[in-house]
Amino acid sequence: MHKYFVQSFMALGALILTTNIMAQQPVKQTAGRDQLGSFAPKFAELNDDVLFGEVWSRTDRLGLRDRSLVTITALISQGITDSSLTYHLQTARKNGITRDEIAEVLTHLGFYAGWPKAWAAFRLAKEVWTDEAAEAAEGETERAAFQREMIFPIGAPNTAYAQYFVGQSYLAPLSNEQVSIANVTFEPGCRNNWHIHHASVGGGQMLLGVAGRGWYQEEGKPAVKILPGTVIHIPAGVKHWHGAAADSWFAHLAIEVPGEDMSNEWLEPLSAKEYEALHQSSGNAQ
Repeated sequence: MHKYFVQSFMALGALILTTNIMAQQPVKQTAGRDQLGSFAPKFAELNDDVLFGEVWSRTDRLGLRDRSLVTITALISQGITDSSLTYHLQTARKNGITRDEIAEVLTHLGFYAGWPKAWAAFRLAKEVWTDEAAEAAEGETERAAFQREMIFPIGAPNTAYAQYFVGQSYLAPLSNEQVSIANVTFEPGCRNNWHIHHASVGGGQMLLGVAGRGWYQEEGKPAVKILPGTVIHIPAGVKHWHGAAADSWFAHLAIEVPGEDMSNEWLEPLSAKEYEALHQSSGNAQ
């Protein structure tokens, strides 16, 4: 298993160039039925179930981030700068496209699709990324500063699992081939609930510290620090939690160990009292 992991990890340098920022969940769309369901039910079905439910959801072949770039390019090339472009710009942002990246994409498109089309698209993009523009004018955010500390992307807000976290976390899937690997980033004080990785054979998880300072704790054992380079082995069936130190951003790679009949069981959150006591007794994980 160790050799298998090392080989997969060495391949990350190439995989990161085509990272899909969002979690690879099937895309759900209801706009067709909401707006045209009674007037054109077949069109609504094709839009919601085929275009989005099937084509957009084929993330094993082309990630959501790349699909957003392709769609934006196609719309702007045709001169379509209405609400449909606004929607896909918003989707692109959710799929991890940054303000700087969309500005570069539209500048590039200006030379190939037409300068007026790029101007029209920039007007919409400025509205979609308006808060990022304000942050850029005021200086780089803590998130941007933390991003510079590591090679892996922070990714998008981890909305799919937000209910199992205290605080804000971010998810950047890196690979779903051979083994599942994702970079998980925690804002200061953020941690996930107690949970268990179940499997009938094999299974479990490995954590590899990437940047910042964090914690890992198994039930009934003292918490241990996770620093860049720290490797944590989590067998299947072990109740545990992990997250950031109270005063530090933190990121780790989460590597899913292959197994059979695997599932995650999410449990109660670590109490605020236990978390605060953890830092008081350790000097804030210094």
